[in-house]
Amino acid sequence: MDNFLQIDSLKKSYNNNEAVKNISFFIKKNEVVGLLGPNGCGKTTTIGMILGLIKPTSGKIIINEKDIEKHKIEILNKINFISPYIELPKKLTVKQNLSIYARLYGVENFKNKIDYLCEKLRLKNIINNITGELSSGQKNRVSLAKAIINDPILLLLDEPTASLDPETGDFVRSFLENYQKEKGNSILLASHNMNEVERLCSSVLMMKEGKIIDSGSPKELIKKHGRKNLEEVFLKLTRKNEF
Repeated sequence: MDNFLQIDSLKKSYNNNEAVKNISFFIKKNEVVGLLGPNGCGKTTTIGMILGLIKPTSGKIIINEKDIEKHKIEILNKINFISPYIELPKKLTVKQNLSIYARLYGVENFKNKIDYLCEKLRLKNIINNITGELSSGQKNRVSLAKAIINDPILLLLDEPTASLDPETGDFVRSFLENYQKEKGNSILLASHNMNEVERLCSSVLMMKEGKIIDSGSPKELIKKHGRKNLEEVFLKLTRKNEF
């Protein structure tokens, strides 16, 4: 089966408010898909349901041909995520944080894995620093190390370069490009950085008010909507007078 992640008729309601409205999509093996939309459109809720943190009102989430409701522990051991809205324990050092998460995911030879990630993500000089005292760029790289410490077959990225300076943002994007090519994993990327999405994603899902309103490759969407770049497409599709 080519579809590694399959979302079928997924809904999430809070009282009378529908946060996610009957969405369906898929991600193939070795594919990076962008999930775009304005704040409050349901992106983070969708990611939370895929992670098993939020129980869907209805619908199915199939990962590697297994229903997450029936095989949650097995599946969650093989996926991971990064989000600027969820911080690592602030009072622990970088090394302590990574060691704890490595043990939680059952990573073998985790000390060697931490050394490798610290080398790749420029963390060697801060490995013994308190996580809560790091800069935003340093925290981001530590969170990224945590997100790939178990070599996830599905990686969920919720605004992975939010609030980063241009150099650090470019470093993170370059790292993700190389990492994905090396590991061949599937990635769902939620981002407001359109250049980032055009650079990393082969396919894009446009989301508005809990619905997926369009999809296609960045080039296809730009051509379809007669715009110069993906940011102009985003603005057209998400303004209130559209759809």
